[in-house]
Amino acid sequence: MFKASSRLTFGAAMFVSFGVHTAHAQVLDNDIGSEPNMRVDTPLPAKPSNKTTVPPFARPEAVFSDPMGLTNWLRARGIALLIDNTNEFAGAVTKPTPGFVNYRQGASNAGQYAISLNMDWEKLAGIKGFATHMITVGRYGTTANRMFGDWLNHASEVYGGGGNVVVHLVMAYGEETLLGGRVALAAGRMSEMSDFVASPLYCNFQNGSMCGRPKNATDSAFTSGYPAAVWAARARGRPSRFTYLQMGVYLAENGIYQNFQHRTGFKFNGSNIVGTRIPLEFGWEPLLNGNLPGHYKVGGVLMTAPTADMYEDIDGLPYALTHRAQRMHKASYGAWTLMDQRIVNYNGGKDDSGITALWGFLYNDKHTSLREWEAYGAVIDRGFWKARPLDTIGLAFTYTKISPGVQISEELLRAQNRSMPNHATGIQRHTSVFEANYAIHVMRGVIFQPLFEYFIRPNGQGNLRNAELLGFKSHIEFL
Repeated sequence: MFKASSRLTFGAAMFVSFGVHTAHAQVLDNDIGSEPNMRVDTPLPAKPSNKTTVPPFARPEAVFSDPMGLTNWLRARGIALLIDNTNEFAGAVTKPTPGFVNYRQGASNAGQYAISLNMDWEKLAGIKGFATHMITVGRYGTTANRMFGDWLNHASEVYGGGGNVVVHLVMAYGEETLLGGRVALAAGRMSEMSDFVASPLYCNFQNGSMCGRPKNATDSAFTSGYPAAVWAARARGRPSRFTYLQMGVYLAENGIYQNFQHRTGFKFNGSNIVGTRIPLEFGWEPLLNGNLPGHYKVGGVLMTAPTADMYEDIDGLPYALTHRAQRMHKASYGAWTLMDQRIVNYNGGKDDSGITALWGFLYNDKHTSLREWEAYGAVIDRGFWKARPLDTIGLAFTYTKISPGVQISEELLRAQNRSMPNHATGIQRHTSVFEANYAIHVMRGVIFQPLFEYFIRPNGQGNLRNAELLGFKSHIEFL
């Protein structure tokens, strides 16, 4: 899925020839973080060959498309460099729930600058089909949701995980593409959520229950999601033009989102490896009526890292009553069904315009997860205004159900006047987030998106006021 409407067949508008000056139109689908998703979600061409070669790298529209001929010179030699910035602002319209001294009405700003370096070693050294991919980021700022007591979903998804350093390594891996794209093998420092449970469409929104990936997918602290990575290997095969099957092995590393272990992302010694995550995903990516792209995915993951039970202690009794250590599970699982489909084309789909619907359901092992399941639905309308074909309206709604063991344990802890987990100040049961936005294509390489967010039952709690936020997201593709 090229994000949203940007999903075309292999070799079409999004991926352009290295020697061509025109680039794919700049929309929020095209940020650097979506590069791996795009490789997953691009079907084979109508007449694929069996030639082993490196697929062309993405080249989104940029402010400086080819400064002094440098970009074209580099790409002709197999080097593709991208530089972008994403900034997200959110401010609370409503006052926080009274009685909590740490909560306040306020605003926040968070952002990320990112650099992507893709290298085609077929051009550089004659190694057929082999390429390397590396992404680094720097992140700054904070997020507004904690000001009103929500620790489940960020108001600014780009907040956190970047290590609080100038340069944080997100991923660095090699990939071999065989048989005209029918087989792709990759290994190195990789993010599981960039290949699995992935879509470039999600970050047409800002809130963390949707952007990046539906939050249920990263409920475990061992799940590597951008900008965190682990040692991993992944194999993907395409048995037909519009289908794929992929499987990976991602080593479960303790502390991948914490500074003590992965502040810079360059800690490679593996001393914190405690298990594995093995995801499997099948995808169908049809072009309905020949011009309406869709993406349908079903998958699951088995995790062998030790994970605490949300209710039982080591003897199978409620840990909240016995005050004993929680039972540790040697394995847990998750599953997902994700779908998106363009249902209307404007101007025959020119400029990737049209209406795309997204919906999905994710389920986690209720014994070991905070979020038992999440359902979401969204609509993205690009090009509804003929004079502005790249402007986009987005609407999204997510619903998250908290695991029953968490709810019961918190009830027992509250009855004893003891502190509860997950920063809870009330019983966590379920929560929802709604977002409406309008992305304006300001100029070549620049998107500005005013937005509205509404948090229902923040942190999953009924004792906290619903929160309304106004804000904006901007994306600038410099190179």
